[in-house]
Amino acid sequence: MEKYISLILLLSWIFFSGCQQENGLPVQNGDLLFVGLPVNYTIGDTTGMSSAIAAATGDEDSLNYIHVAIIEVDGHDSIWIIDATLKHGVDRYPFSTFLADFTLDDGSYPQLDVMRLKDNRHAADYVEQAKKFCGQPYDICFLPDNGALYCSELVRNAYRNADGTYLFGEEPMNFKSADGTFPPYWVYLFDSIGQPIPQDVPGTNPNGMSKEPCLTKVLTLEQPDKLGEK
Repeated sequence: MEKYISLILLLSWIFFSGCQQENGLPVQNGDLLFVGLPVNYTIGDTTGMSSAIAAATGDEDSLNYIHVAIIEVDGHDSIWIIDATLKHGVDRYPFSTFLADFTLDDGSYPQLDVMRLKDNRHAADYVEQAKKFCGQPYDICFLPDNGALYCSELVRNAYRNADGTYLFGEEPMNFKSADGTFPPYWVYLFDSIGQPIPQDVPGTNPNGMSKEPCLTKVLTLEQPDKLGEK
């Protein structure tokens, strides 16, 4: 009987492994895509949001994550992105659109690191939950529960268990640069919307999320524009 059960398990493993190989993609449904740049990289207009995020959430690591997105693998080879950006709000669109949006000034791409849940059994459920937020605006206020979402806030709200518990935690948000001052972009933004900078308000950011113990890095996309090609 034990030999029979072992044979069934072996055949099941072979079957599912074959399905993954047939897929031919290095990414899986529900993976998270982190956009990374060197800490000392100048992002075009240094007064922009990406530069402000980099200045406020970067640490001593050589790489700084400025954005996080959800990967959806639809069928065998169709790759979609679900994320929250200033340009699209919360939206779902082809991976090629994501690459076009994040192409750097010199025509290259930032470092794109794929991270996966160590327990990936409910990844498809998290993706479906993320879709329910599509159509909401980008959260320029960086406040919780205000009908808008920023990138890592979308991920946190979508990756919830059936009992409502979150996979990803929160920590006091920091908008200050390493020298203790606020980057000009944050000062201008929050002045323009008549809101104090939400320093120390509980929230998330891509750098902190990338270090969560529930995630493991699986690869860096060396040629992202070739992903999905046969």
